[in-house]
Amino acid sequence: MQQLFKPSKRLGATLLTLFFGGFVLNFIMQAASLNLSLGRVLSWISQYYWLYISGSLFFFFVLLTFAAIIPNVYSGALFAFLVCCILAVANYKKLSTTGEPLFPWDLMQVKNAKEMTKITHGMISPAAVIMAVVIVAALAYLAFKLPKLKVQLPLRLVMVAVSVLMIAGFIQMVGGQSAFATSMHYQNIPWNQKVNYAQNGFVYAFTGNLNQKLMEKPEGYSREAIEKIAAKYRNLPDRGTAKPAAEQPNILYIMDEAFFDPTRLPTYTFSEDPLKFIHQHEHATPSGYLLSPEFGGNTANVEFEALTGLSMYFLKDGSIPYQQRIVKMSSLPSIVSILKEKGYETKALHPFDDTFYNRNRVYPILGFDRFTSEKDLQNAERFTPNGYITDKYAMQEAVRQLQSSDKPAFLHLVTMQNHFPFTKGLNGENTITVGGVKPEYKDEMETYVHDTKLTDEAVAYLSGELKNIKRPTIVVFWGDHLPALSSGIYAQAGWDQNPRLKHETKLLYMANFDIGKSSVGTISPSFIGPTLFKLSGQELPPYYKLLEKVQSEIPGLNKNVLIGASGIISQLTPDQRSLLNDYRLVEYDLLEGEQYAKALLF
Repeated sequence: MQQLFKPSKRLGATLLTLFFGGFVLNFIMQAASLNLSLGRVLSWISQYYWLYISGSLFFFFVLLTFAAIIPNVYSGALFAFLVCCILAVANYKKLSTTGEPLFPWDLMQVKNAKEMTKITHGMISPAAVIMAVVIVAALAYLAFKLPKLKVQLPLRLVMVAVSVLMIAGFIQMVGGQSAFATSMHYQNIPWNQKVNYAQNGFVYAFTGNLNQKLMEKPEGYSREAIEKIAAKYRNLPDRGTAKPAAEQPNILYIMDEAFFDPTRLPTYTFSEDPLKFIHQHEHATPSGYLLSPEFGGNTANVEFEALTGLSMYFLKDGSIPYQQRIVKMSSLPSIVSILKEKGYETKALHPFDDTFYNRNRVYPILGFDRFTSEKDLQNAERFTPNGYITDKYAMQEAVRQLQSSDKPAFLHLVTMQNHFPFTKGLNGENTITVGGVKPEYKDEMETYVHDTKLTDEAVAYLSGELKNIKRPTIVVFWGDHLPALSSGIYAQAGWDQNPRLKHETKLLYMANFDIGKSSVGTISPSFIGPTLFKLSGQELPPYYKLLEKVQSEIPGLNKNVLIGASGIISQLTPDQRSLLNDYRLVEYDLLEGEQYAKALLF
């Protein structure tokens, strides 16, 4: 028995190497969370040394687990080390492009690795890729050339068992907010995940998010509270702003990827207006700005607000409802289910992979009957073979589907043409010159502006085609978030510290019947549905009356900025707090509670 567990000097040296490897990994992880600043990392270690030590031990046991499982001890440890380094790179790149760290639910996109490679193409320099390949090859060669270390099976099993117990215990300690964790100055900060990762370190913050709910139970939540809210808003008058159309109108949602008005950026000049049609047409139809809950990414969260009327404002920082919660539900009320009950056909169209953000599973839960994705559009138009499907083609397909429907249809289109990276030539040769931009950003800026021009032309096409659709049809067009352009572009324009401007995208309502031309101002995606119902003369369900009331007081509801009827809100009034509390209770009920509102407000 003693021979089976007999230690050796080589094994001891290997364990010591793995031990120090854990500290190196934790250092790399924290550097990725702190913009690769050596000084900030060392300052963090000096202040939170127990978090650094315990987090490093966590990585040690991760390395030990793989070293014990894989026959070649060195290969197992190297594999685990490289995977962790890849997570560090992903964390760094996500922070630099969207301002948010890497979350556990982001790993669900691993199934879309092929598509993610296309999306992120160009974000990492070729030199860095070559260097990484060389280093990995050298380490792999070294791992196989080192003298084989024989570890008997019983000792391997003990190593795995101890490691797994320590890893599980760490996860339980962090997730349970144990006294031991808090004694090491760990403080879960879900409302500000960037601070959460910077203060607690990657391993603690990431682990603390493993079982994170979208929102905590609000004080006063009960069936009686939801019944009281339902009664209050059910009795409000229905204040439609337009006469009902002669027949139920088609409704077309168009959420355009990374689309905003680049001419709003000061200091830059343009050889021509990239948004000629939109700028000419916006005064003849209801238009304004959308206050996106996101910047540079997380499209699904904007879509979540627009379809459900629920707000990211109440959810914990970094949440992605599609992946964390909705995919596990059987149903969730939305504009899709509301219109479905009115006899509408409900369709979704996304010219990309249907599994992104679990859309193929989430859409049926929201009430969609049909989902057309990239795999169904084999002959779709692209400006170049490596480009995304064009906005114009996507809108042509949307028109075709509306015209082929015998019933009123709700069609939700999410485009892809303007997705980063903004690689010169991806959507054809640039046709607009941008002045005043620094040389290192010129190609990127002119590529993006050229892309918006192509979108403007697609919207002009759609406007003309609306006249050829026999059924009354209303369109809502908006950009999901500002593009993830280099931060220097926004800094030069003075937008780097302006939360309102960095979240406002273009919003436009169009129809082939009279819907007026009043400005809708700046509104959150949650209020698109109620506004559309009023413009088309449709009866508002009690839930939309609640949203309409919130919109009248706080049309722009965003964690970074609150916008009221007369501008930015610096402090909420008691009535506004009460209104938001009603909204919060209903949102909790629908997402995390018992869904009493399902029968009472819809």
